[in-house]
Amino acid sequence: MIESTPFFEKLIELKRVSKVVKGGKRLKLYACVVVGDGTGNVGVGHAKSSEVAPAIRKATEGAKKKMMKVDVTGGTILHPVIGRFCACRVVLKPALTGTGIIASSAVRAVCEAAGIKNILTKSLGSNNTTNLARATINGLKSIRSIAEVAEMRNKPVEYFMRKKNEKAESNTEEKSD
Repeated sequence: MIESTPFFEKLIELKRVSKVVKGGKRLKLYACVVVGDGTGNVGVGHAKSSEVAPAIRKATEGAKKKMMKVDVTGGTILHPVIGRFCACRVVLKPALTGTGIIASSAVRAVCEAAGIKNILTKSLGSNNTTNLARATINGLKSIRSIAEVAEMRNKPVEYFMRKKNEKAESNTEEKSD
Protein backbone atom coordinates (compact mmCIF):
# COMPACT_ATOMS: atom_id res chain seq x y z
CA MET A 1 0.00 0.00 0.00
CA ILE A 2 1.35 3.44 -0.92
CA GLU A 3 1.64 5.94 1.91
CA SER A 4 0.62 9.43 0.94
CA THR A 5 2.06 12.46 2.69
CA PRO A 6 -0.56 14.44 4.62
CA PHE A 7 -1.63 17.48 2.63
CA PHE A 8 -2.29 20.91 4.08
CA GLU A 9 -5.60 22.06 2.61
CA LYS A 10 -6.93 25.57 3.13
CA LEU A 11 -10.11 27.07 1.71
CA ILE A 12 -9.29 30.68 0.86
CA GLU A 13 -12.50 31.74 -0.85
CA LEU A 14 -16.09 30.53 -0.98
CA LYS A 15 -18.72 32.71 -2.64
CA ARG A 16 -22.05 32.58 -4.44
CA VAL A 17 -21.96 33.38 -8.13
CA SER A 18 -24.91 33.67 -10.48
CA LYS A 19 -25.46 33.37 -14.18
CA VAL A 20 -28.39 35.24 -15.70
CA VAL A 21 -30.30 33.13 -18.23
CA LYS A 22 -33.65 33.49 -19.98
CA GLY A 23 -35.62 31.91 -17.12
CA GLY A 24 -33.89 33.86 -14.33
CA LYS A 25 -30.67 33.34 -12.36
CA ARG A 26 -28.71 30.15 -11.90
CA LEU A 27 -26.87 30.20 -8.57
CA LYS A 28 -23.68 28.24 -7.96
CA LEU A 29 -20.94 28.23 -5.35
CA TYR A 30 -17.31 29.05 -6.21
CA ALA A 31 -14.49 27.63 -4.09
CA CYS A 32 -10.76 28.35 -4.18
CA VAL A 33 -8.44 25.97 -2.29
CA VAL A 34 -4.69 25.89 -1.59
CA VAL A 35 -3.04 22.48 -1.16
CA GLY A 36 0.53 21.76 -0.06
CA ASP A 37 2.63 19.21 1.79
CA GLY A 38 4.76 21.64 3.82
CA THR A 39 7.99 20.57 2.13
CA GLY A 40 7.92 22.80 -0.92
CA ASN A 41 5.05 21.40 -3.00
CA VAL A 42 2.07 23.73 -3.40
CA GLY A 43 -0.92 24.19 -5.73
CA VAL A 44 -4.02 26.36 -6.10
CA GLY A 45 -7.31 25.12 -7.53
CA HIS A 46 -10.75 26.58 -8.03
CA ALA A 47 -14.11 25.14 -9.05
CA LYS A 48 -17.86 25.78 -9.12
CA SER A 49 -20.75 23.56 -8.14
CA SER A 50 -24.35 23.85 -7.03
CA GLU A 51 -23.44 22.71 -3.48
CA VAL A 52 -20.59 23.54 -1.08
CA ALA A 53 -19.01 20.09 -0.58
CA PRO A 54 -18.65 19.19 -4.28
CA ALA A 55 -17.21 22.65 -5.06
CA ILE A 56 -14.53 22.27 -2.35
CA ARG A 57 -13.78 18.68 -3.41
CA LYS A 58 -13.39 19.67 -7.08
CA ALA A 59 -11.16 22.62 -6.17
CA THR A 60 -8.97 20.40 -3.96
CA GLU A 61 -8.56 17.83 -6.73
CA GLY A 62 -7.65 20.59 -9.18
CA ALA A 63 -5.09 22.00 -6.76
CA LYS A 64 -3.46 18.57 -6.30
CA LYS A 65 -3.16 18.21 -10.09
CA LYS A 66 -1.51 21.64 -10.42
CA MET A 67 1.03 21.17 -7.61
CA MET A 68 4.54 22.48 -8.26
CA LYS A 69 7.85 22.40 -6.43
CA VAL A 70 9.09 25.54 -4.64
CA ASP A 71 12.68 26.00 -3.45
CA VAL A 72 12.43 26.61 0.33
CA THR A 73 15.72 26.89 2.24
CA GLY A 74 15.83 27.24 6.00
CA GLY A 75 12.12 28.04 6.23
CA THR A 76 12.34 31.04 3.88
CA ILE A 77 12.95 31.88 0.22
CA LEU A 78 16.41 32.54 -1.23
CA HIS A 79 15.91 36.01 -2.71
CA PRO A 80 13.23 38.71 -3.14
CA VAL A 81 10.78 38.22 -6.02
CA ILE A 82 7.66 39.85 -7.43
CA GLY A 83 4.77 37.62 -8.48
CA ARG A 84 2.25 38.90 -10.99
CA PHE A 85 -1.16 37.66 -12.08
CA CYS A 86 -3.75 39.89 -13.80
CA ALA A 87 -3.89 43.17 -11.83
CA CYS A 88 -2.28 41.68 -8.69
CA ARG A 89 1.35 42.04 -7.74
CA VAL A 90 2.85 40.37 -4.67
CA VAL A 91 6.31 41.30 -3.37
CA LEU A 92 7.94 38.39 -1.50
CA LYS A 93 11.08 38.96 0.59
CA PRO A 94 13.07 36.49 2.69
CA ALA A 95 13.03 37.07 6.44
CA LEU A 96 15.12 36.06 9.44
CA THR A 97 14.16 33.15 11.66
CA GLY A 98 11.46 34.11 14.13
CA THR A 99 9.81 36.72 11.91
CA GLY A 100 6.87 34.55 10.92
CA ILE A 101 4.62 35.02 7.91
CA ILE A 102 3.69 38.68 7.43
CA ALA A 103 1.04 38.42 4.70
CA SER A 104 -2.61 38.66 3.74
CA SER A 105 -4.84 35.61 4.18
CA ALA A 106 -4.48 34.28 0.62
CA VAL A 107 -0.70 34.79 0.48
CA ARG A 108 -0.34 33.34 4.01
CA ALA A 109 -2.24 30.18 2.99
CA VAL A 110 0.06 29.62 -0.01
CA CYS A 111 3.22 30.20 2.07
CA GLU A 112 2.08 27.88 4.88
CA ALA A 113 1.18 25.15 2.38
CA ALA A 114 4.62 25.47 0.75
CA GLY A 115 6.36 25.15 4.13
CA ILE A 116 7.67 28.71 4.32
CA LYS A 117 7.94 29.81 7.96
CA ASN A 118 9.54 33.28 7.68
CA ILE A 119 8.66 35.72 4.91
CA LEU A 120 7.72 39.36 4.39
CA THR A 121 5.12 40.17 1.74
CA LYS A 122 3.26 43.14 0.32
CA SER A 123 0.32 42.94 -2.06
CA LEU A 124 -0.04 45.70 -4.63
CA GLY A 125 -2.89 46.39 -7.01
CA SER A 126 -6.02 44.28 -6.85
CA ASN A 127 -6.87 42.39 -3.64
CA ASN A 128 -8.90 39.59 -5.25
CA THR A 129 -8.02 36.53 -3.13
CA THR A 130 -7.88 34.04 -6.02
CA ASN A 131 -5.62 36.32 -8.06
CA LEU A 132 -3.40 37.02 -5.01
CA ALA A 133 -2.91 33.28 -4.51
CA ARG A 134 -2.07 32.79 -8.20
CA ALA A 135 0.34 35.77 -8.12
CA THR A 136 2.08 34.25 -5.08
CA ILE A 137 2.43 30.94 -6.91
CA ASN A 138 3.93 32.75 -9.92
CA GLY A 139 6.37 34.56 -7.65
CA LEU A 140 7.44 31.33 -5.94
CA LYS A 141 7.89 29.68 -9.37
CA SER A 142 10.39 32.36 -10.37
CA ILE A 143 12.77 31.67 -7.43
CA ARG A 144 16.09 30.33 -8.66
CA SER A 145 18.12 27.87 -6.64
CA ILE A 146 21.79 28.45 -5.84
CA ALA A 147 22.74 25.67 -8.28
CA GLU A 148 20.85 27.36 -11.14
CA VAL A 149 22.49 30.74 -10.46
CA ALA A 150 25.93 29.11 -10.23
CA GLU A 151 25.44 27.35 -13.55
CA MET A 152 24.14 30.51 -15.22
CA ARG A 153 27.13 32.57 -14.02
CA ASN A 154 29.73 29.80 -14.63
CA LYS A 155 30.83 29.74 -10.98
CA PRO A 156 31.07 26.84 -8.54
CA VAL A 157 28.26 26.46 -5.99
CA GLU A 158 30.81 26.89 -3.17
CA TYR A 159 31.43 30.46 -4.37
CA PHE A 160 27.88 31.46 -3.41
CA MET A 161 27.84 29.40 -0.23
CA ARG A 162 31.11 31.02 0.88
CA LYS A 163 29.68 34.53 0.34
CA LYS A 164 26.62 33.64 2.42
CA ASN A 165 28.74 32.15 5.21
CA GLU A 166 31.15 35.11 5.21
CA LYS A 167 28.24 37.54 5.65
CA ALA A 168 26.88 35.50 8.56
CA GLU A 169 30.31 35.30 10.24
CA SER A 170 30.99 39.02 9.81
CA ASN A 171 27.59 39.85 11.35
CA THR A 172 28.31 37.71 14.43
CA GLU A 173 31.77 39.27 14.83
CA GLU A 174 30.30 42.79 14.70
CA LYS A 175 27.70 41.92 17.33
CA SER A 176 30.32 40.45 19.71
CA ASP A 177 32.50 43.61 19.57
